[in-house]
Amino acid sequence: MQKQHHNKLILITGATSGIGLAAVKGLTDEGHAVIGVARSQTKAVAAKQKILESNPAAEITFLLADLSSQSQIYELSKEVAATLKLMKRDSIDVLINNAGEVSSWYTLTEDGFELQFAVNHLATFLLTQLLLPYLQNAPSVRILTTSSASHRNTRIHWKDVMYRRHYGTLKAYKQSKLANVLFTLEFNRRMGDDSSIKAYAVDPGLVNTEIGAKGTNGFVYWFWNKRKRRGTSPEIAAETIVYLACRSYLPYENEWYFKACHPAKPSRYARKIDPAKRLWDLSEKLTGLS
Repeated sequence: MQKQHHNKLILITGATSGIGLAAVKGLTDEGHAVIGVARSQTKAVAAKQKILESNPAAEITFLLADLSSQSQIYELSKEVAATLKLMKRDSIDVLINNAGEVSSWYTLTEDGFELQFAVNHLATFLLTQLLLPYLQNAPSVRILTTSSASHRNTRIHWKDVMYRRHYGTLKAYKQSKLANVLFTLEFNRRMGDDSSIKAYAVDPGLVNTEIGAKGTNGFVYWFWNKRKRRGTSPEIAAETIVYLACRSYLPYENEWYFKACHPAKPSRYARKIDPAKRLWDLSEKLTGLS
Protein backbone atom coordinates (compact mmCIF):
# COMPACT_ATOMS: atom_id res chain seq x y z
CA MET A 1 0.00 0.00 0.00
CA GLN A 2 1.52 3.30 -1.10
CA LYS A 3 1.31 6.15 1.36
CA GLN A 4 -1.38 8.79 0.85
CA HIS A 5 -0.23 12.13 -0.51
CA HIS A 6 -2.34 15.19 0.23
CA ASN A 7 -0.82 17.23 -2.55
CA LYS A 8 -1.51 16.41 -6.17
CA LEU A 9 1.07 15.17 -8.64
CA ILE A 10 0.84 17.16 -11.85
CA LEU A 11 2.69 16.44 -15.09
CA ILE A 12 3.07 19.33 -17.55
CA THR A 13 4.74 19.51 -20.96
CA GLY A 14 6.29 22.68 -22.37
CA ALA A 15 7.25 23.59 -18.83
CA THR A 16 10.34 25.78 -19.21
CA SER A 17 9.00 29.02 -20.69
CA GLY A 18 5.90 31.11 -21.33
CA ILE A 19 2.57 29.80 -20.06
CA GLY A 20 4.11 26.47 -19.00
CA LEU A 21 6.71 27.99 -16.68
CA ALA A 22 4.13 30.40 -15.22
CA ALA A 23 1.81 27.43 -14.60
CA VAL A 24 4.57 25.41 -12.89
CA LYS A 25 5.19 28.37 -10.60
CA GLY A 26 1.49 28.65 -9.78
CA LEU A 27 1.09 24.90 -9.20
CA THR A 28 4.14 24.59 -6.90
CA ASP A 29 3.05 27.73 -5.03
CA GLU A 30 -0.22 25.90 -4.33
CA GLY A 31 1.85 23.12 -2.78
CA HIS A 32 1.54 20.49 -5.51
CA ALA A 33 4.34 18.27 -6.81
CA VAL A 34 5.18 18.83 -10.46
CA ILE A 35 6.94 16.78 -13.13
CA GLY A 36 7.85 19.16 -15.94
CA VAL A 37 8.76 17.98 -19.42
CA ALA A 38 11.42 19.97 -21.27
CA ARG A 39 13.21 19.62 -24.56
CA SER A 40 16.51 21.13 -23.41
CA GLN A 41 18.58 20.28 -20.34
CA THR A 42 19.87 23.87 -20.15
CA LYS A 43 16.34 25.30 -20.09
CA ALA A 44 15.19 22.70 -17.56
CA VAL A 45 18.03 23.62 -15.18
CA ALA A 46 17.31 27.36 -15.59
CA ALA A 47 13.56 26.88 -15.05
CA LYS A 48 14.08 24.76 -11.93
CA GLN A 49 16.45 27.35 -10.52
CA LYS A 50 13.94 30.14 -11.15
CA ILE A 51 11.15 28.23 -9.41
CA LEU A 52 13.26 27.25 -6.39
CA GLU A 53 14.51 30.84 -6.01
CA SER A 54 10.96 32.08 -5.49
CA ASN A 55 9.80 28.97 -3.61
CA PRO A 56 12.58 26.88 -2.01
CA ALA A 57 10.01 24.28 -0.87
CA ALA A 58 8.77 23.62 -4.43
CA GLU A 59 8.66 19.93 -5.34
CA ILE A 60 9.71 19.97 -8.99
CA THR A 61 11.37 17.37 -11.24
CA PHE A 62 12.19 17.83 -14.91
CA LEU A 63 12.30 15.05 -17.52
CA LEU A 64 13.65 15.52 -21.04
CA ALA A 65 11.89 14.64 -24.29
CA ASP A 66 11.49 16.01 -27.77
CA LEU A 67 7.75 15.64 -28.29
CA SER A 68 8.07 15.69 -32.08
CA SER A 69 9.50 12.16 -31.76
CA GLN A 70 7.12 9.32 -30.94
CA SER A 71 9.97 7.07 -29.77
CA GLN A 72 10.97 9.80 -27.30
CA ILE A 73 7.37 10.01 -26.05
CA TYR A 74 7.48 6.25 -25.36
CA GLU A 75 10.79 6.73 -23.52
CA LEU A 76 9.28 9.60 -21.56
CA SER A 77 6.39 7.42 -20.38
CA LYS A 78 8.94 4.89 -19.03
CA GLU A 79 10.82 7.67 -17.26
CA VAL A 80 7.58 8.90 -15.75
CA ALA A 81 6.97 5.39 -14.37
CA ALA A 82 10.48 5.30 -12.86
CA THR A 83 10.04 8.79 -11.38
CA LEU A 84 6.72 7.81 -9.78
CA LYS A 85 8.47 4.83 -8.13
CA LEU A 86 11.13 7.13 -6.70
CA MET A 87 8.43 9.46 -5.40
CA LYS A 88 6.59 6.48 -3.87
CA ARG A 89 3.49 7.31 -5.86
CA ASP A 90 1.45 5.19 -8.25
CA SER A 91 -0.75 7.82 -9.85
CA ILE A 92 -0.85 11.16 -11.66
CA ASP A 93 -3.67 13.52 -10.67
CA VAL A 94 -3.41 16.06 -13.47
CA LEU A 95 -1.87 15.89 -16.94
CA ILE A 96 -1.31 19.23 -18.69
CA ASN A 97 -0.58 18.97 -22.41
CA ASN A 98 0.88 22.42 -22.89
CA ALA A 99 3.85 22.05 -25.26
CA GLY A 100 3.33 23.91 -28.52
CA GLU A 101 5.20 24.48 -31.75
CA VAL A 102 4.99 27.09 -34.51
CA SER A 103 7.06 26.60 -37.65
CA SER A 104 7.53 28.91 -40.66
CA TRP A 105 8.80 26.14 -42.84
CA TYR A 106 7.20 22.89 -43.84
CA THR A 107 9.12 20.58 -41.53
CA LEU A 108 8.75 16.82 -41.26
CA THR A 109 9.44 14.99 -37.99
CA GLU A 110 11.48 11.78 -37.86
CA ASP A 111 8.15 9.92 -38.04
CA GLY A 112 7.26 11.73 -41.28
CA PHE A 113 4.59 14.07 -39.91
CA GLU A 114 4.21 17.85 -40.24
CA LEU A 115 5.89 19.38 -37.19
CA GLN A 116 3.02 21.50 -35.78
CA PHE A 117 0.49 18.68 -36.12
CA ALA A 118 2.98 16.24 -34.55
CA VAL A 119 3.87 18.34 -31.49
CA ASN A 120 0.60 20.18 -30.88
CA HIS A 121 -1.77 17.28 -31.47
CA LEU A 122 -0.20 13.83 -31.96
CA ALA A 123 2.13 14.20 -28.94
CA THR A 124 -0.87 15.18 -26.81
CA PHE A 125 -2.84 12.19 -28.07
CA LEU A 126 -0.02 9.65 -27.62
CA LEU A 127 1.25 10.87 -24.24
CA THR A 128 -2.29 10.93 -22.81
CA GLN A 129 -2.87 7.32 -23.93
CA LEU A 130 0.48 6.11 -22.56
CA LEU A 131 -0.07 7.77 -19.17
CA LEU A 132 -3.70 6.64 -18.86
CA PRO A 133 -2.87 3.72 -16.50
CA TYR A 134 -1.33 6.17 -13.96
CA LEU A 135 -4.20 8.61 -14.39
CA GLN A 136 -6.72 5.83 -13.80
CA ASN A 137 -5.05 5.08 -10.45
CA ALA A 138 -6.01 8.51 -9.06
CA PRO A 139 -9.46 9.10 -7.53
CA SER A 140 -10.30 12.17 -9.60
CA VAL A 141 -8.31 13.30 -12.60
CA ARG A 142 -8.15 16.22 -14.99
CA ILE A 143 -6.43 16.35 -18.36
CA LEU A 144 -5.85 19.87 -19.63
CA THR A 145 -4.78 20.72 -23.16
CA THR A 146 -3.70 24.22 -24.13
CA SER A 147 -5.64 25.12 -27.24
CA SER A 148 -6.24 28.57 -28.70
CA ALA A 149 -8.97 30.83 -30.06
CA SER A 150 -7.23 30.32 -33.39
CA HIS A 151 -9.10 26.98 -33.61
CA ARG A 152 -12.07 29.08 -34.78
CA ASN A 153 -12.86 29.60 -38.47
CA THR A 154 -10.96 26.48 -39.46
CA ARG A 155 -11.61 22.82 -40.19
CA ILE A 156 -9.53 19.69 -40.37
CA HIS A 157 -8.00 19.55 -43.85
CA TRP A 158 -8.87 15.87 -44.39
CA LYS A 159 -7.57 15.67 -47.96
CA ASP A 160 -4.08 16.61 -46.83
CA VAL A 161 -3.87 16.80 -43.03
CA MET A 162 -0.10 17.36 -43.12
CA TYR A 163 -0.44 20.24 -45.61
CA ARG A 164 2.13 18.60 -47.86
CA ARG A 165 0.92 20.58 -50.87
CA HIS A 166 -0.14 24.00 -49.63
CA TYR A 167 1.66 24.56 -46.36
CA GLY A 168 0.96 27.77 -44.49
CA THR A 169 2.27 28.37 -40.96
CA LEU A 170 -0.96 29.82 -39.62
CA LYS A 171 -3.20 27.31 -41.45
CA ALA A 172 -1.26 24.40 -39.93
CA TYR A 173 -1.18 26.04 -36.49
CA LYS A 174 -4.93 26.73 -36.48
CA GLN A 175 -5.67 23.15 -37.54
CA SER A 176 -3.47 21.74 -34.74
CA LYS A 177 -5.27 23.90 -32.15
CA LEU A 178 -8.64 22.74 -33.50
CA ALA A 179 -7.35 19.17 -33.12
CA ASN A 180 -6.74 19.90 -29.39
CA VAL A 181 -10.40 20.84 -28.92
CA LEU A 182 -11.72 17.87 -30.93
CA PHE A 183 -9.43 15.54 -28.95
CA THR A 184 -10.88 16.87 -25.68
CA LEU A 185 -14.45 16.42 -26.90
CA GLU A 186 -13.86 12.86 -28.11
CA PHE A 187 -11.84 11.85 -25.04
CA ASN A 188 -14.75 12.80 -22.76
CA ARG A 189 -17.25 11.08 -25.04
CA ARG A 190 -15.25 7.85 -24.95
CA MET A 191 -14.71 7.95 -21.18
CA GLY A 192 -18.42 8.52 -20.53
CA ASP A 193 -20.23 10.83 -18.10
CA ASP A 194 -19.46 8.72 -15.02
CA SER A 195 -15.70 8.67 -15.57
CA SER A 196 -13.42 9.97 -12.81
CA ILE A 197 -11.22 11.41 -15.59
CA LYS A 198 -12.34 14.63 -17.26
CA ALA A 199 -10.59 16.45 -20.10
CA TYR A 200 -10.59 20.23 -20.58
CA ALA A 201 -9.40 22.47 -23.40
CA VAL A 202 -7.89 25.75 -22.24
CA ASP A 203 -7.99 28.93 -24.32
CA PRO A 204 -5.20 31.10 -22.87
CA GLY A 205 -6.25 34.17 -24.88
CA LEU A 206 -3.67 36.25 -26.72
CA VAL A 207 -0.45 35.91 -24.74
CA ASN A 208 2.82 37.78 -24.94
CA THR A 209 5.16 34.78 -25.37
CA GLU A 210 7.88 33.83 -27.81
CA ILE A 211 6.16 30.75 -29.27
CA GLY A 212 5.50 32.32 -32.67
CA ALA A 213 8.96 33.85 -32.91
CA LYS A 214 10.98 30.69 -32.20
CA GLY A 215 10.89 28.71 -35.44
CA THR A 216 9.74 31.48 -37.75
CA ASN A 217 11.11 34.21 -39.97
CA GLY A 218 9.97 36.95 -42.32
CA PHE A 219 6.28 37.82 -42.29
CA VAL A 220 5.25 35.27 -39.65
CA TYR A 221 7.95 36.50 -37.26
CA TRP A 222 6.94 40.12 -37.83
CA PHE A 223 3.22 39.33 -37.52
CA TRP A 224 3.69 37.41 -34.27
CA ASN A 225 5.82 40.09 -32.64
CA LYS A 226 3.30 42.79 -33.59
CA ARG A 227 0.37 40.68 -32.41
CA LYS A 228 1.85 39.48 -29.12
CA ARG A 229 2.34 43.07 -27.87
CA ARG A 230 -1.41 43.22 -27.38
CA GLY A 231 -1.29 40.02 -25.34
CA THR A 232 -1.55 39.45 -21.60
CA SER A 233 1.33 38.11 -19.53
CA PRO A 234 1.96 34.34 -19.37
CA GLU A 235 1.09 34.56 -15.64
CA ILE A 236 -2.45 35.72 -16.42
CA ALA A 237 -2.82 33.07 -19.15
CA ALA A 238 -1.63 30.37 -16.73
CA GLU A 239 -4.30 31.23 -14.16
CA THR A 240 -6.93 29.14 -15.95
CA ILE A 241 -4.58 26.14 -16.02
CA VAL A 242 -3.83 26.49 -12.30
CA TYR A 243 -7.54 26.97 -11.56
CA LEU A 244 -8.62 23.82 -13.45
CA ALA A 245 -5.72 21.77 -12.07
CA CYS A 246 -6.06 22.73 -8.42
CA ARG A 247 -9.67 23.47 -7.51
CA SER A 248 -11.16 20.35 -5.99
CA TYR A 249 -14.67 21.47 -6.92
CA LEU A 250 -15.56 23.11 -10.23
CA PRO A 251 -19.01 24.70 -10.23
CA TYR A 252 -19.54 24.05 -13.94
CA GLU A 253 -21.16 20.74 -14.80
CA ASN A 254 -20.43 19.34 -18.29
CA GLU A 255 -18.34 22.35 -19.34
CA TRP A 256 -15.03 21.41 -20.94
CA TYR A 257 -13.73 24.50 -22.79
CA PHE A 258 -12.40 27.26 -20.54
CA LYS A 259 -11.08 30.78 -20.94
CA ALA A 260 -10.18 33.20 -18.10
CA CYS A 261 -11.30 30.63 -15.47
CA HIS A 262 -14.81 30.46 -16.94
CA PRO A 263 -16.50 28.15 -19.43
CA ALA A 264 -16.57 29.43 -23.00
CA LYS A 265 -17.98 27.98 -26.20
CA PRO A 266 -15.58 26.50 -28.75
CA SER A 267 -16.46 26.86 -32.43
CA ARG A 268 -19.42 24.99 -33.85
CA TYR A 269 -17.17 22.69 -35.86
CA ALA A 270 -15.14 21.91 -32.72
CA ARG A 271 -18.30 20.63 -31.02
CA LYS A 272 -19.16 18.16 -33.82
CA ILE A 273 -18.87 14.48 -32.97
CA ASP A 274 -18.10 13.27 -36.51
CA PRO A 275 -14.80 15.14 -37.07
CA ALA A 276 -13.82 14.36 -33.47
CA LYS A 277 -14.28 10.61 -34.05
CA ARG A 278 -12.58 10.74 -37.42
CA LEU A 279 -9.58 12.60 -35.98
CA TRP A 280 -9.33 10.07 -33.13
CA ASP A 281 -9.24 7.14 -35.58
CA LEU A 282 -6.62 8.90 -37.70
CA SER A 283 -4.52 9.70 -34.60
CA GLU A 284 -4.64 6.06 -33.48
CA LYS A 285 -3.35 5.07 -36.88
CA LEU A 286 -0.58 7.71 -36.99
CA THR A 287 0.64 6.83 -33.47
CA GLY A 288 0.41 3.07 -34.02
CA LEU A 289 -2.13 2.68 -31.20
CA SER A 290 -4.98 1.24 -33.26
